Amino acid sequence: MATITRSTAFLALAVVVLAIVGGTTAQQLSPNFYSKTCPKLSTIVRLGMAAAVRKEKRMGASILRMFFHDCFVNGCDGSILLDDMPSFTGEKGAGPNFMSVRGYEVIDAIKAQVEASCKATVSCADIVALAARDGVNLLGGPTWSVPLGRKDSRTASQSAANSNLPGPGSSLATLIAMFGSKNLSPRDMTALSGAHTIGRTQCQFFRGRIYTERNINGTFARLRRRGCPRSGGDSLLAPFDVQTPDGFDNAYYQNLVAQEGLLHSDQELFNGGSQDALVTQYSNNATQFSGDFVAAMIKMGNLRPSPGTPTEVRLNCRKVN
Repeated sequence: MATITRSTAFLALAVVVLAIVGGTTAQQLSPNFYSKTCPKLSTIVRLGMAAAVRKEKRMGASILRMFFHDCFVNGCDGSILLDDMPSFTGEKGAGPNFMSVRGYEVIDAIKAQVEASCKATVSCADIVALAARDGVNLLGGPTWSVPLGRKDSRTASQSAANSNLPGPGSSLATLIAMFGSKNLSPRDMTALSGAHTIGRTQCQFFRGRIYTERNINGTFARLRRRGCPRSGGDSLLAPFDVQTPDGFDNAYYQNLVAQEGLLHSDQELFNGGSQDALVTQYSNNATQFSGDFVAAMIKMGNLRPSPGTPTEVRLNCRKVN
C-alpha cells in the first residue's frame, strides 16, 4: 500500500500533550524535539529497522506490538524493555509478553547506534515509537511524524502488564472498555486492531476459535487446523492474514467480513456488534483505514506515565542508569 498523503503532518502537530520529565517537569512532545540535540536520530532508527526487516519481515509487526504493549502499561515509557531488578519484577515475564513480545535485540542495536551519535539524549521509549512507525512503513503502510520527548521509566510492573493488556479471547465489550480506560475510542480500538494485518500468532491463542467457534469460515478453519492440532504445538505460528502476511494493508478487515478473523478478539469486531459498519468501511477503503490508524497511533503514543513517576533517559534500555 502506498504511503498516505492526507495531512499526516497536521495529525502529528495537532496532538500536543504534557510529558512527565523526571517526574516533576512538564515537557511538550514534538516531532522536532531532537532536531538540534540528535539530528541523525530518524535516519539511525530507519536504517536499524530496515536492516531488521530485511533480515526478517516479521520484525516490523513485532516492534509494532512491543510499542502497543509498552504504551498500555503505565504509558509509553519504555518499561517493557527493563529486565527484572532487585526492586521490581519486569514486564517481560507477564502472560501477554512472555515468549511472545520479541525484538528487544533490535532496539538494543538501534540504541547503541543512537548513543554513539548523541550520548544520553534519546529515550528508549522514543526509539520504540519511531521504530514502530518505520516497521509499519517498511511493510508498505503509512508514515507519520512521531511526537517525541518521552522519558524512560525507572520501574516496571508485571502485575499491570497482566491486567492492562486485552487478551486473544476478549469480547467486544471488554475491548471497548480496556481501550476506553486509556482514553482510546471504539474507533481508535478498531483502527489499531488493524495492526493484525501483519504478523503472526501462536496456535495456543487461536486453537479454541478454529475448533469450537461457529462464526468462522469453514475452509479457513480447516486450513488453520493443519498447523494447529487439538493438543500440543502451542507455539506453532500462523499469519493473521494469509494473503499478505507481511504487507500492511486493509486485508485484515476483508478477512473479518469473510469470517476469517484468526483470534476470537479479532472476529468480535465483526460479529453483529457496534463496530461492524466501521469494519466494512475499512475493508472497502484502505485510505480511510490508514488515516484512522495513524491518528490512533499518535493518540496511543501520547499515553504518559502517571505524575510523579521517576523517569530518565536510560543509557541501556534493559536497566536503569
